[in-house]
Amino acid sequence: MKHFKRIEVVDALRGIALFAIVIIHCFEHYNLYHLPQNSPEWLLVLDKGVWNTAWFLFAGKAFSTFSFLFGLSFFIQLNNAEKRGLPFRARFVWRMFLLVLFSQFHSLFYNGDILLLYSCLGLLLVAMCRCSTKTVLIVATIMITQPMEWLRLILNANHIPFFDYGHHWATYAKLANPVMASGNMWEVIQSNITYGQLYGNLWQIEHGRLFQIGGLFLFGMVAGRINLFTNTEKTRMYWRQLIKWAALLFIPFYFIKSYYPTWVNGDKGLLMPLNIAIPSISNFLLMVVLVGLFTLAWYHKGDGYKFQRIFTSYGRMSLTNYITQSIIGVFVFYGFGLGLYKYTGATACLLVAIVIFSVQWGMTNYWKKNHRHGPLEWIWKKLTWINC
Repeated sequence: MKHFKRIEVVDALRGIALFAIVIIHCFEHYNLYHLPQNSPEWLLVLDKGVWNTAWFLFAGKAFSTFSFLFGLSFFIQLNNAEKRGLPFRARFVWRMFLLVLFSQFHSLFYNGDILLLYSCLGLLLVAMCRCSTKTVLIVATIMITQPMEWLRLILNANHIPFFDYGHHWATYAKLANPVMASGNMWEVIQSNITYGQLYGNLWQIEHGRLFQIGGLFLFGMVAGRINLFTNTEKTRMYWRQLIKWAALLFIPFYFIKSYYPTWVNGDKGLLMPLNIAIPSISNFLLMVVLVGLFTLAWYHKGDGYKFQRIFTSYGRMSLTNYITQSIIGVFVFYGFGLGLYKYTGATACLLVAIVIFSVQWGMTNYWKKNHRHGPLEWIWKKLTWINC
């Protein structure tokens, strides 16, 4: 069995996904949605162009890339542990419990944390890591297509009662928003401990993230099994085929995404499941295209172009940078900090995101001069292997 070393293109992909995540979170003012008032016409036009472009490229794709690479990392860790003769599945369950603790620390500051769902759905990787690749691919494909939403669509179209969900998160959002806008830091923390967590996690559950993350995790594990991130002619051929078919499939889903709201005449019972299923599929397909193009460009250069390698160190400290970008972001936008949510449209938010990334990038490279792992990565690793 092959022993996997650090794969730099994967670190770079993780890094650019993190950069895209901070852009989207800044656009959203870290869940404190607000459009600035009295902006000049030229800025409104520019904001719209920046928003539409960044949203098309990054929204749903950055998160998908990050999730896909999480599944890949599981396979690499499992493979390396088995190579050393160490049992890993139980160890990974413990590792997911530790991730719960990191998620709770993160949630003190930001109510849009994804790590709690990651820690729960990481158990799916443990459950399926002994299944055949064909079985894993079938389950992953079913999950990414959001089967629950298609069932809901069919039943609602035939006026058959179905479990009511999709709006419960809004109750807690109404409680959290005023605190984010005008509360002090302690009030924000109190809010995030209680209804803030319900707001964020219910939103993700009710918007299909359970199936989406699960499917992406499994696709990532398969990518590890077939050595999709090794620089060989075979893997380059795989990527070219994946890009071609994902692009061809993306086109009809993109047009369906544009037109289905008019097809259902505003019927919420039909609109809500389509709003989850169609973007889940189209975002996955475009993610495959973008990740594939990035990877092929890296391999074409041999060890990546200079602009790609910028993101390598940033991706190696993904846990530290993910959590600290949220801490910085909420201070920049929330009322207890600089309160910039009142004044920043998409263009200004993009500039803020670039500043946050630049600060973190500089701190990351300074840290990496003297340390092999980021601070939170080091803690996570030490606690994972605490008895070894």
